[in-house]
Amino acid sequence: MFWTPGGIYGSGVTGAAQLVSTISQRWMPFHVSTAIMLFVLNAPLFVLAWTKIEHKFTMFTFVAVVLSSFMMHWIPPLKITADPLVCAIFGAVVNGFGTGMSLRNGISTGGIDIIGIVLRRKTGKSVGTINIIFNLFIIICAGFLFGWVHALYSAVSIFINGQVIDMIYNKDQKLQVMIVTSKPKSVITEIQNEMRRGITIVHDAEGAYKHQQKTILFTVISRAEQHELENAMYESDPHAFVSVTDTVKVLGRFYQKHIY
Repeated sequence: MFWTPGGIYGSGVTGAAQLVSTISQRWMPFHVSTAIMLFVLNAPLFVLAWTKIEHKFTMFTFVAVVLSSFMMHWIPPLKITADPLVCAIFGAVVNGFGTGMSLRNGISTGGIDIIGIVLRRKTGKSVGTINIIFNLFIIICAGFLFGWVHALYSAVSIFINGQVIDMIYNKDQKLQVMIVTSKPKSVITEIQNEMRRGITIVHDAEGAYKHQQKTILFTVISRAEQHELENAMYESDPHAFVSVTDTVKVLGRFYQKHIY
């Protein structure tokens, strides 16, 4: 709808499939469609996902890739505009939103998503950032083969695509939680029943308004655990003061769930 009419190359395996398809169409005696190449290039990544991530995740990813390839092949492209900048921006937003929502629900669209998840577990880098790094290869190839104007617009599209993915898929973002409560034992019990988190206790705090004795609790959670924290606070001390802030980096022993 956006990338193909504007001559924009997508991110990851989709972009690689587009490149191979264009090369075969221009310089080879046979033409391999983008849909077929998308499935072929994803095949070895299914094995990686099966061995390094999870079987259920891999099966959903396989279904997603098969459906994507099928729709690419059978649904005719709808040309809304041929303006490369518009195609680059809107194509990136639509693709990034879809990929991010898939990842949030434990489903991948295949390709670099799988590599990004595996490497993120080892390096801690975000999926979108890893996506951008891998896609430099696509940009360079598009520039040498088809012109640097299309490469520039493809780079813009890939960057926006990565940023949208990171905005949507933020389960691993760390949050620092400060709780001021008069029921510390109840709060600690409920939080640790809901999630696997350590808690630091500061005794003998005093409120400046009523001068009542309070206890301050500190912990760090992932954004995916916000709902569990809210449930724990509702059950243990609904009148406690709770402050949640973004955390740039956590050093030390932070338990990381194997979420996608």
